[in-house]
This record gives sequence, structure tokens and C-alpha cells, in this order.
Amino acid sequence: MFAHERQRLILDLLRKQQRIGTQELAGHLQVSPATLRRDLEQLDRGGELLRVHGGIILRKNAIDEPSLRQKSGLATKAKKRIAARVAAEVPQGATVFIDGGTTCLEAGLLLRKRADLVILTNSLPLIAAYDSFEAKLMVLGGERRAVSGALVGNLAMDAIARLRADVALIGASGLHPQDGPGTTELLETEIKREWIHRARQAFLLADGSKWNHGSTIRFADWSEFAAFFTDKQPPPSFKSRKLRILIA
Repeated sequence: MFAHERQRLILDLLRKQQRIGTQELAGHLQVSPATLRRDLEQLDRGGELLRVHGGIILRKNAIDEPSLRQKSGLATKAKKRIAARVAAEVPQGATVFIDGGTTCLEAGLLLRKRADLVILTNSLPLIAAYDSFEAKLMVLGGERRAVSGALVGNLAMDAIARLRADVALIGASGLHPQDGPGTTELLETEIKREWIHRARQAFLLADGSKWNHGSTIRFADWSEFAAFFTDKQPPPSFKSRKLRILIA
């Protein structure tokens, strides 16, 4: 079966079932995991489906994440305050990973002026400011995710396997009071989780508009962060009482 025939069959199955697990799909198509992954990546790039943990759903059935351009105009003052508060917490001489997303971008634009830092990032908008960096800049390779401007995929994961950081600045598309922060893209989830584990401490950066905002994939527990930088107190249903919360 040719790739375009498999991809048409995937979409036909998805329209009937709404959600399909990847193991079930591989068995139905009788293809290898590598072949299925290539097909799903092509359909994802085409905007026809959304890859979630363990499976896929039709993109029109998900709550779409706004583009980086759209998000850059939202809560800008809050994001700048959060960024300034985070920058003050980054120790001298640290190696810092900076995630994709607009709040992390604001923090990166402040931290780039510090010559004592090493900055690791997969954020194309931050990389675009390379000529004004005083910090040492190290860039992860990978495939561009259009909605966030982040580099993701196997190349990025391979690079991370050889790196460590003192601090990881992690962004989120949504915040759930009990479950934790989430995003809408499985490939970004992999990057976030890996850096949470490879950094000495992980900081979560998210403004108050993200509470109870739909995000398909939870990528961490609240307990996995050393601190949460935001602009508003969490809602009463927030369960992680031990997490250090810094209000900007």
C-alpha cells in the first residue's frame, strides 16, 4: 500500500472512531512503527490530525492552540513581569534551557544580555535574536513546529541526550489545578519532559489566562517543578500546596 493510500485510510478510520491508539492503528494497517510515525508526521504537518499521548485525534475535534503570533499579543504586560521575576532567580554562571512559547521568549530576551550564562534553546524566535546575545548561545536542531516556532523531533531529542542544564524554563499551553500543566503537541511534550529531568531545577512559566485552558496532553506533575512563575494566585482547587509560587 502506498503512503497516500495509508494516510487516506487513517483519516477514514479517524472520522469513524474520533480517536485511535497508535498500536491499534499499526496493527490495522500492518505496518512498522517507523512507517506509521512517518505517515502521522506528514498528516500532522498538513494540519489534518493531532498526535496525542498514545494515539491520534482529528484536529477539528481538539481545542486548537493559538499561533505564536496570536499569543504574542496576549497578556504581554503579565508575561514581561513574569520574565523579569524569573531572570532575577537565575544564578550567576548557570546553564539555562529556554523552552518555546511567548513567556519563555520574554525571559530569554532578558537573559541573553547576561554574559555569564550559557543558553540552550529550541525556540526559533529566540534564536533569531542571536546577533544581540552576550550569553553563550547553543541551539538544538530539529523540525519546526509552525504554531509555536519550536524545534522538535528526533534531532532535538538526540541533542538533549548529550546536554545538562542548571535551570530549565518551561512554558505551557494550559494549566489544570489538579493534573498539572499541559500542551497540545506530543513532540513538544517529549522536549519539555526531557529537560525537566535533565535540569537541576525546572521553573514553570505561565500567566493566569492559562488556568483551565484546554490542552490535550499533560506533560508534568506540579511536584516536578522547583518553582512556578505566574501573575495571579492559583484557583482554590489548586492542589499542590508545597510548590513555590512566585507572583510577578
